[in-house]
Amino acid sequence: MNQRSVYQANPAILFSMVLALLLFTVTQFTAAQTEITGTDGVRVSVADTSRIVSVGSAVTETIFALDAGDNLIAVDESSMYPGAAAGLPKVSFTRNLNAEGILSFSPGLVLASGAAGPETAIQQIRNTGTPLLMLPAGESVDAALERISVLGQVLGREEQARALSEAIRAELDTAAMLREQISNRPVVLFIYARGPNTLMVAGDQTSASTMIALAGGINAFSDFSGYKPLTPEAVVAANPDIILMMDSGLRSAGGRSAILQTPGIALTNAASNGRIHSMDGAYLLGFGPRLGRAVLDLIELLHPDAELSHEKASN
Repeated sequence: MNQRSVYQANPAILFSMVLALLLFTVTQFTAAQTEITGTDGVRVSVADTSRIVSVGSAVTETIFALDAGDNLIAVDESSMYPGAAAGLPKVSFTRNLNAEGILSFSPGLVLASGAAGPETAIQQIRNTGTPLLMLPAGESVDAALERISVLGQVLGREEQARALSEAIRAELDTAAMLREQISNRPVVLFIYARGPNTLMVAGDQTSASTMIALAGGINAFSDFSGYKPLTPEAVVAANPDIILMMDSGLRSAGGRSAILQTPGIALTNAASNGRIHSMDGAYLLGFGPRLGRAVLDLIELLHPDAELSHEKASN
């Protein structure tokens, strides 16, 4: 009797095999679930990572860096890198989420920066049973590496996450070696601009101050945390050697000529020496997977005349 006739003669055998296959599939699906606690203390069960909405440029960049970009169905407005992210549907801004807009995509998972909000929108999404995981958001290297690690776990890309973290650490080690060769550390004033009439300066505990330090500079304002409105008196007193801005901020303020006309700035060393620089905002301040390269590029921008060697000193 051939195999086919056995199944025909014994339907119970065929039923048992089908049942076993179903049980195996269910077991595999259950085992694939990941339980993880977000930065807000909420424990989330993740089972479906095939339809992800990403909120936060660093979150989106990291997902692509971990080779999981094909799982994204929508991203927030700040997610413009890489190019594939810019082409995805948008779901409002990180701090001003629209729950209905996100839910309209029927996501299996929402991965959000810990800075995402408002809380009412977060709760609306969770109340539908949609898993929403809050990820580390902070102005530190540790937060960036932790975000990569968590996303690696969630997406089943632990090996890629380890490799990415090692690459960033290697770049930051190079940056540290270059900093040791810098004798003159410039005073850097970071200006956050939203139009010509809204100019804020970065204090301590900001992504700008962290990047300035990593690149061997001195933040012009370290006596307060966060951002404060720019005042002529404070700028003159700080007398920065360099003014640093985001590309978009510099454009919104009217360009370099407009910044030079801002009261107080014309009296600084930065103005006298033409040291008004800008970089892409997400690259400079995003603390995403390009962090190490951004620090190295900022070192070159802040110290163009320094003779820096990338070779390790011999013992």
